[in-house]
Amino acid sequence: MKDIRTTVLYNREMAPGYYRLGVVAPGYPAQAQAGQFVMLRITASYDPLLRRPFGIFRTGVLQGSNPQLSSQDYIELVYKVVGRGTRLMAQLKAGDEVALLGPLGQGFCFEGIAHAAASDALLVAGGIGVVPLFMLARHLVDMGVKVRLLLGGRSRCDILAVTEFERLGVGTYVATDDGTLGEEGLITQVLERKLGKYPHAHVFACGPMPMLHAVEQICTHAQAPLQVSLEALMACGVGACLGCVVKGREHSAQSPDYLCTCKQGPVFTAQKLSWSSTTGEE
Repeated sequence: MKDIRTTVLYNREMAPGYYRLGVVAPGYPAQAQAGQFVMLRITASYDPLLRRPFGIFRTGVLQGSNPQLSSQDYIELVYKVVGRGTRLMAQLKAGDEVALLGPLGQGFCFEGIAHAAASDALLVAGGIGVVPLFMLARHLVDMGVKVRLLLGGRSRCDILAVTEFERLGVGTYVATDDGTLGEEGLITQVLERKLGKYPHAHVFACGPMPMLHAVEQICTHAQAPLQVSLEALMACGVGACLGCVVKGREHSAQSPDYLCTCKQGPVFTAQKLSWSSTTGEE
């Protein structure tokens, strides 16, 4: 983990309200794991004061046009403009300074994927939840796993980065609530069909909690292993403020079981979480 001041390489709108932000990040291509995140602050402003968490979409090395100049490690963040902080981010331009803390959190685990060349993986994303799944897909493809991306959103404007996944050789399946792209309906309906076709697939998911709860129910019924990446508001990103805790599977009023999303996650195996709390049950 490093806390550095660094510079913006680019900040481009990729879809209405969605942006790609490239930031110089020394050492990240070698260190960052699929599913990890960073805490970012725009140093030119102290309002908002606190950093904001952003998943790492990809890492890379930018080669300069002059071979005598050293190459630059960088990360790319994909974000949606939803409030004051992200509105300010959308105004960033190349050369602007930002503060970066990371890489943070626990990423995806690959230990359970045996005989990778014969394995299938289903990646389920809701909207901006596609962000942590790109590095995951790249790693799984390198392992020889057959990867399929199931991407859902409210409309075609919420369907992101399909081309990048297809360039990896990942099969993509899209569903939108309004039917403006792909099939009309929920991406969880696509998941049910795909698990029927690939019953031994490993499932990885990121998106809104109602979607994750539905994915968990489907995977439990199908006895499919599931890892989820949680989206949470964070103030510190290192487990100090306890503002991003979620209930663990053993939680009860008599014996509280809380898990810190930023420190113990954001990626969890589904069995570690209490899914009843997402529907209001106790």
